[in-house]
This record gives sequence, structure tokens and C-alpha cells, in this order.
Amino acid sequence: MNPSAEQQIEESIARLLSRAANSRGLATADLRPRVEKSLEKYLFRDNENASNAEIKTFVDELRADDLCLILACERGDERAWDDLVRDFDQTVKSAARKISNNNDDAEDLASSIWAELHGLRHDKDGRLRTKLSYYSGRGSLGGWLRAVVSQLAIDEFRKQSKFVQIEENREFENLANESSEKSENASVVAHADNPEQIFAEKQTSKDVAEALKSAIDELGAEDKLILKLYHFDDLKLKDIGATLGFHEATASRKLVRVQTEIRKSVERNLKTKHGWQDAEVKKHLAETAEKLGINLEKMFAVLLVAALVQEFYK
Repeated sequence: MNPSAEQQIEESIARLLSRAANSRGLATADLRPRVEKSLEKYLFRDNENASNAEIKTFVDELRADDLCLILACERGDERAWDDLVRDFDQTVKSAARKISNNNDDAEDLASSIWAELHGLRHDKDGRLRTKLSYYSGRGSLGGWLRAVVSQLAIDEFRKQSKFVQIEENREFENLANESSEKSENASVVAHADNPEQIFAEKQTSKDVAEALKSAIDELGAEDKLILKLYHFDDLKLKDIGATLGFHEATASRKLVRVQTEIRKSVERNLKTKHGWQDAEVKKHLAETAEKLGINLEKMFAVLLVAALVQEFYK
């Protein structure tokens, strides 16, 4: 990109921020990656030599307040999340009612939307995966949310039509059983003549279990209860929120925060209390998940269920 275009983008983003009634404390550097992504996708894709005037027009048409709100939510701004839920909860629920067969289905769909918006999963680099990252600022946020509702409903229909939907109340049980069998088989086949390696792996598993227990012990009572309700009792986010007195979007945020804290605590404990190196932590956790035939996220879920069973039913 030529220096003139770079300067034009910088000036246009600064102007975008000045147009926002509430910039949410964001700076031009915070908006630049999202704006550049939108430019690449919608302007430069068909016109890589777009003029400065076209760049200016494109950025000037972005929804300043909506974009700032979404970016603030992605940064974990609790006030921004409260504003998003307050201003758009009815939009999401109305769109869900129009596409659902009954009120119960509509409520479930709306709850799923808030979970998808906040995110319950992480990518391979540990970053939270959230649908908010797809909002470009082009068009109203309300319209975009209605489109998200429709897309999620379509995705759910496709899952059901292919008979691949898993019963939620048996998912962790089946996964844990399958993981255990695979782990035992792998040890017998790969290490039958290597007792030193078997001992090392048992010690490694013991270290992880102890680190996980320490991480859970450090949590407050509400955080432990949220984990239990979600991972062991299979409650939906809206039901957890209703039980504890807050919105399902807040339940989603709290759950992600607790899961993230646990993972960081486990990694920290492995290094400080058990002498693991950074490379060992990443390598072992990734290899263990691969050996069990699951991803790292599901492996932590299985470990959490096991630890929570001991915590609440010992």
C-alpha cells in the first residue's frame, strides 16, 4: 500500500472516531485492524488501486458508534457488554421469534446467539473465538444481529437434518470414556517395553491433575458453581443466568473468564510448582489432546468435569 493511501486510512479512522458519540476509550490503533480488514474485503478486493477519495468515502460510511461498541466488547469492556445487551436483546429475541416454531425454541436460539457473540471457545493461539469479529461496521448493528440469528438457525437445522446432534447430557460422559480407552490403548501399544516413559507420563498426568485442582481451589464460590452448572449439570447459559440472577450474556462472559483463568493457572502452576518449561507445557498439553483424539478445549472440559465431580461430590 502506498504512503498516500496509508495516510488517508489513518485520517479517515481518526474522523470515524470523532463521529462516534461514545468512542469507548478506543484509539485509532484499536480500530485500524478492523477497518483495514473491511477495506481489503469490500474495496481493495475488486479495486486494489482504489483512490484516496474512495477510501475516504468507504470509511466515512462505517457505523462509528456500532463499531466502537463491538470493538469495546471484544476487549472485555463490561460496560460495553451491558450496553449491547440492553440495546439489542429485544432485537435478538424478536428475530429469534420470527424464525422459530415456538417461544421455547426462540428463547433457546436467542440464548445461543449471546453465547456465540461472546464466545465460549478459543483458537489455537488461545484467543477467544467470537462472532463479534465478523462485524465490519458496514450497515446497522441491529441488521447484522438479525442476520446472525438467521444463520445460526440455519446451521442448527443442518445439524439436526444430518442427525449429528449430540445429547448434551451425555457428551462429557461419552467423551471421557472414549478418551480413557484411547489413552490406555496408546500406552499399551507405544510403551509396553518402556517402563521409564510410562512412569514419566504418569508423573506428568499427576502434575496436570494437581495443577488443575489448585486452579479450581483458587476460584470463588460463584465461579465454582458456574462451572458445575455448565460442565457437570449441563445447564444452558440462560438457565445459569436465571439461577444466579443475571442475563445469559453475563453468564457467558463469566464462564469464559473462569475457563481462561483456570487454563492460565494450570500453565502457571506447572511452571512454578512443578518446574515445567514453557515449551514443555505447550507441547505436553497439545500432544495429550492429540493422543486422545480431541482438541485442547475439549480436553480441558473433560479434566474440569472430573475435578468438579471430586469437588462437589466428595
